[in-house]
Amino acid sequence: TLLATVEQRLPQIPRYRQKVREVKFGLGRPVWIDDRDFDITYHIRRSALPSPGSDAQLHDLVARLGSRPLDRTRPLWEMYLVEGLAKNRVAIYTKTHQALVNGMTALEIGHVIADRTQKPPEFGEDIWIPAREPSDRQLLVGAFGQWITRPTAQAAALRTAVTGAITNTGELVDLGRRIADVARTVARGTAPSSPLNTTVSRARRFSVAAASLDEFRTVRARYDCDINDVVLAVVAGALRNWLLSRGEPVTASTTVRAMAPMSVYPDAEIDSTAPGQAISEVAPFLVDLPVGEGNPVVRLSQIAHTTEAHPTAASLVDARTIVTLSGFAPPTLHAMGIRVATSFSARLFNLLITNVPGAQSQMYIAGTKLLETYAVPPLLHNQVLAIGVTSYNGTVYFGINADREAMSDVDMLPGLLRESVDELVEAAR
Repeated sequence: TLLATVEQRLPQIPRYRQKVREVKFGLGRPVWIDDRDFDITYHIRRSALPSPGSDAQLHDLVARLGSRPLDRTRPLWEMYLVEGLAKNRVAIYTKTHQALVNGMTALEIGHVIADRTQKPPEFGEDIWIPAREPSDRQLLVGAFGQWITRPTAQAAALRTAVTGAITNTGELVDLGRRIADVARTVARGTAPSSPLNTTVSRARRFSVAAASLDEFRTVRARYDCDINDVVLAVVAGALRNWLLSRGEPVTASTTVRAMAPMSVYPDAEIDSTAPGQAISEVAPFLVDLPVGEGNPVVRLSQIAHTTEAHPTAASLVDARTIVTLSGFAPPTLHAMGIRVATSFSARLFNLLITNVPGAQSQMYIAGTKLLETYAVPPLLHNQVLAIGVTSYNGTVYFGINADREAMSDVDMLPGLLRESVDELVEAAR
């Protein structure tokens, strides 16, 4: 059933049947070409836990699967159907390279397979004929043509390709806006020293936490801020107590800098009727989390002030706009946030935090209830922790991805996040 569901939706995400082809001698950026040998059964795989499988066993499996690199000779995505979970549940774990997703014309696969009703909509017959694969000579000729007609864009594209954010000519973001974003971000200088930044191994640990969305709304209403500010304050409180538990020196001025990309409305008018067109863009946002501040309300106030002062604050997308989109937008927006983060040096921040609002009603995949949803953001260079936050159907879900060796105590974080939420809720009441 899952195979059939994904096959029906592939026309909405054509890039999932394309692979990356390098241009000889690095004279042009990598290009997308149809995979003439595309085999959906290679990308969608079946796995199982020894029944009745626990959530902890599922998290261990996700950590192992997440540590394996994608096959760059094929379309850059994988999906695992995990059976054997207790309480008659199954899990779906997807791994998509952020280069596949730009939010405007290319969506994440988890976005398009989710429905708002238990009965999936009807889809027409999919007749896909892969295009002929270009020769090395054709790719070189195309690259030379780009250098002649668009030398500035081609140079920018090559720089982008080096960081791994592969794209096509028609999908270059507005260069003026990018330059301004880069200038503001780089001007912040390198991130403060932190135990969150050390050599990253190949092994991962994955953990989760959850809290009621109403608790976050209570704090937001009491202190006249945004839900995103409350999320960042909760993470700041948890990181403070984590540092203290390790015996790390924490003074009043200690901070941890997070890259927390924010959804913003695009400058140009867009066609909101097309799939995914209303999603917006994602802008970089560096925020110094005041982990040295012992008062949770003061931490929240400082973070809210920083958010309000950011140049993109006036164009932030209201959560109500995102949650009314068709499909399930969080996977796409998480991928866009990761893509933005990877376009900057990881030395500029200590960890990545992606936070996305989702539908506040029951969603379905292949007629089955979507009970919980957790993002699994990748670890960037010398960063041993990444957190993905998703609100869905009245609950806020934290996906915590960590390096297995450098953060062997990552299982403390769910409890510390819970304590941090309780601190703010108690203060708000």
